[in-house]
Amino acid sequence: MITIFEARKILTMNPARPLATHVAVRDGRILGAGKLEELTGWGEHRIDRQFADKVLMPGLVEGHSHISEGVFWQSVYCGYFDRMDPDGKIWPGLKSVDSVLERLREAESKLDDPAKPLTGWALDPIYFGSARIGRADLDKVSTDRPIAVMHASGHILSVNSKALELAGFLRTGINHQGVPLDAEGLPTGELKGPEAMMPVGRHSGFDREAQAGDETGLRQFARLCVRKGVTTATDLANLLPDNAVAMMRRVTGEDRFPARIVSFRRFVGMTPAALIDRALELKKQSTDRLRLGGIKLFADGSIQGFSARLRWPGYYNGQPNGLWYVTPEHLAEALELALANDILAHIHTNGDEATELMLDTLEAVLRHQPGPDHRFTLQHCQLADAAQFRRMKKLGLCANLFPNHHFYWGDQHYAITVGPERAERMNACATALATGVPLAIHSDAPVTPLGPLFTAWAAVNRITASGRVLGESERISVADALRTITLGAAYTLKLDGEVGSIETGKRADFAVLEDDPTEIAPEALKDVRVWGTVQDGRVFAAADI
Repeated sequence: MITIFEARKILTMNPARPLATHVAVRDGRILGAGKLEELTGWGEHRIDRQFADKVLMPGLVEGHSHISEGVFWQSVYCGYFDRMDPDGKIWPGLKSVDSVLERLREAESKLDDPAKPLTGWALDPIYFGSARIGRADLDKVSTDRPIAVMHASGHILSVNSKALELAGFLRTGINHQGVPLDAEGLPTGELKGPEAMMPVGRHSGFDREAQAGDETGLRQFARLCVRKGVTTATDLANLLPDNAVAMMRRVTGEDRFPARIVSFRRFVGMTPAALIDRALELKKQSTDRLRLGGIKLFADGSIQGFSARLRWPGYYNGQPNGLWYVTPEHLAEALELALANDILAHIHTNGDEATELMLDTLEAVLRHQPGPDHRFTLQHCQLADAAQFRRMKKLGLCANLFPNHHFYWGDQHYAITVGPERAERMNACATALATGVPLAIHSDAPVTPLGPLFTAWAAVNRITASGRVLGESERISVADALRTITLGAAYTLKLDGEVGSIETGKRADFAVLEDDPTEIAPEALKDVRVWGTVQDGRVFAAADI
């Protein structure tokens, strides 16, 4: 049976027919969008008027997120800003080191098993001035059980002495850039980068391979998707062990699972050749609601964590340059093999030196290994300048920028990390569009909360937490911003033929809105109310999840 949904307005993102009042759906796909009398010709139908007073637009596509946004809510929220959990509860942000430790103490007092790790997440000491949080602080909570708190960036882990001890790290003689040492030569408890974090994380509640198989976390993530109008979301750095893949296939295959998950295998702990072999194996296991076969490479760390690689003149406050997460040789080999095997690669480059390495490497690789329509995507590339965007265009690269940074860390970037001039051109959406680089924007949830409409607001307004407009010349229009969270993001995933617009043949994926994002003031875009979603023609109300 054909269902024709009626709406107050339908924003199709189809330039040939940008507005409609009705959309016809059969077997989870769109027959057409337009006027009612145009659609009844498809045959026997029923008219569904539950959205008659609402606005439909294509299901929002989150091009850079992680299902750990659902997993981490089983740990203690230690973030600076208020944040809503999957149940709709608002957790107050913590404005000092003492308040972070107090919330951890409260959670620790409720643990019965004395050996159970205490884990937290979303910590960011940059908000507390010069304060760092390591083992000396976390030992005040407990010295008997391992404690680990993931920083908001996901690139730094703060742990206590017990966690270091269990991993064999509580000793002198460690010589690694990602393991800062105190005056006595012992680790401070602040671990930077995967080589330092992963060995300790396994003993302190942050075993990423185990977390990949967290069924509760996947379900919680899907609930958040519905609340934010997202019908397709990436899981952009999963280890994807066999047990996790089996769980994800089973759960996403359920009749009422509400989202399409696009999960990429992270490049860590294996050779480039083994990575590509694994990606090819995973691609064969893809389903409609679980897309597999892409790879995620990391070139550097985070800017606010001072682990990103910056070109001269480096960090504004004089911090030493950040960490390389990949060797040039491994990067080149992985890219070449990905091109040869038609594997989609997304590459994390936060600092402009890391972006330059990626551009140089891909340019060299493409000379002898062509990749028509490869759509390799630079994720974040926050400090890219106009010359680098021109090179991206020439090399066929996409960019997925991170405008949420302007709100969450814009003031810190202006005053501490990169200084005023570079902060004003960070996440240069206007430059990317003017240069012709295919563009998406993202939340990197759980680094910042999942919510494409907030991300669109950040790209349109570029307002910091203190109210400063950071880089007025890089603001983009509401229309462009809405495209980046629909067709733009879909394009970077090679899914633009299936999702991202409401037109004949595509998946019946819609965001159901109470407000029209094209009629409200641009500064109100983040406040657009989401009723829920339609995914593959199935209706999901946020209030019911």
